[in-house]
Amino acid sequence: MTQIPASGAPTDTAAPANDLLNGSSYLASLSDARQVYLYGERVKDVTRHPGFRNSCRSIARLYDALHDPKHRDTLTGIDRSGRRTHKFFMPSYTAQELLGARDAIVDWARLTYGFMGRTPDYKAALMASLDSQPEFYAPFEENARKWYARYSSQCLFLNHCLINPPVDRNRPAHEVGDVFVHVVKEQDGGIVVSGAKTLGTGSAMTHATFVAQNSATTLDKEKAKDFALVFIAPLDTPGSRLLCRPSYEGNAKSPFDNPLSSRFDENDAVLLFDNAFIPWENVLVYRDPERANSFFRHSRFVNRYTLQSASRLAVKLDFMCGLFARAIEANGTDTFRGVQAAMGEILAWRNLIWGITAAMCLDPEPAPGGAVVPKQEYAYTLRVFGSQAWPAIRYLFEKNLAVSLLMTPSSYKDLQNEELQPLIEKYYRGSSSTAADRIKLFKLIWDAIGSEFGARHELYEINYSGNHDQIRLDVLTGARSSGILDRCIALTEQCMSEYDVNGWKDSTWVWDK
Repeated sequence: MTQIPASGAPTDTAAPANDLLNGSSYLASLSDARQVYLYGERVKDVTRHPGFRNSCRSIARLYDALHDPKHRDTLTGIDRSGRRTHKFFMPSYTAQELLGARDAIVDWARLTYGFMGRTPDYKAALMASLDSQPEFYAPFEENARKWYARYSSQCLFLNHCLINPPVDRNRPAHEVGDVFVHVVKEQDGGIVVSGAKTLGTGSAMTHATFVAQNSATTLDKEKAKDFALVFIAPLDTPGSRLLCRPSYEGNAKSPFDNPLSSRFDENDAVLLFDNAFIPWENVLVYRDPERANSFFRHSRFVNRYTLQSASRLAVKLDFMCGLFARAIEANGTDTFRGVQAAMGEILAWRNLIWGITAAMCLDPEPAPGGAVVPKQEYAYTLRVFGSQAWPAIRYLFEKNLAVSLLMTPSSYKDLQNEELQPLIEKYYRGSSSTAADRIKLFKLIWDAIGSEFGARHELYEINYSGNHDQIRLDVLTGARSSGILDRCIALTEQCMSEYDVNGWKDSTWVWDK
């Protein structure tokens, strides 16, 4: 990875340290020895390759916004080290700071209409905790401090790979050493690891990968020590490779035909380590199953990543509300009772997700180091309902827009054909728009929900938070551990204690026997 100088200690000058990347320095930082493979060939430069170049530029726009006077005050603040950074990249210490962090997430999300989820602020959900609770990573706590300083001062772009490949899931992790990431040997300068991890969403455009076990995996305390690892691997780590799925950006015909997939494709990849060397300074947990099993809970990663997820999804649902409103107007069905009811249901999903983000910020819980994070119960609830929102909305689009989703010409070239143009203008017009405007609208809708890019987004939103049983069991486990379920049961018991077979036990109520 191209080395970008980390900012130094705060100075006594009035201006805080500011080493934040901008768009051009971000793009330049991707020119390194990373091994990214697409269609059997190594990608020489992701910023120029047609499968990645516009998505890279979409991320570059986020970095430019950090320096734009229209966005800077919303996006950035000064952390306790005196460095300017994105507000979600640093810990929040009050509810208002947490709300400000949400607004920063939202401001970035609007630049991609909510269609890029693993933007640089996503991994800030974890990295900020390296500053507020570095001691959890002992004896590597100094690594945690240094990585936070480097990460936050530049707003580096990290992806994460936490999930073991879907093979031999009926066996414990330590029995799948031919596939799962594990330490091969220890050297003076670090460790050598091999194995695969999924799913590196947007990873080809990032600076480094955060590698750990996800919360659904429990490592055996004695037998799985070689698998009990948490580390950060720069994208150009020798011995590491990214194998990408097909590029929707590369397959896009034009901005008119594919306005979303041509610039917001977060290519998903499998990360492979083949005797890759990880220096000690990039290690956070080493051969410690107990710590590896508990870092999700101790880091408050779930509490914070769900705020980023919910805020981004809220923006995406704003976008879908606008699309549906425009579509039913174009079809002339916006006065139909059933269609209006569908519009109301889409808005209700939108309102629900926005409401959860407000609760997550304004009613937080304390975290180590004096920080505050969204309450566990709100975070767990978002994981359940966030996974249901997108398929519900997609169904309402398909049900109420029906054949109009398919009534578009094959390409923008049809509209440029002099012979076809007058026919298209006559037969493809909208109720309140020209044919070109109507076709433009419905091609945008199709790219959002019907194209391969759109289908991937439904899969992504449904499975964003992981195993469907697990996210519901986490709600139950959290309610038990926090006392919520006990309080609910106590309320039920109180009601039942007020009467028996002989009538009321309290003279407040009257019953004529």
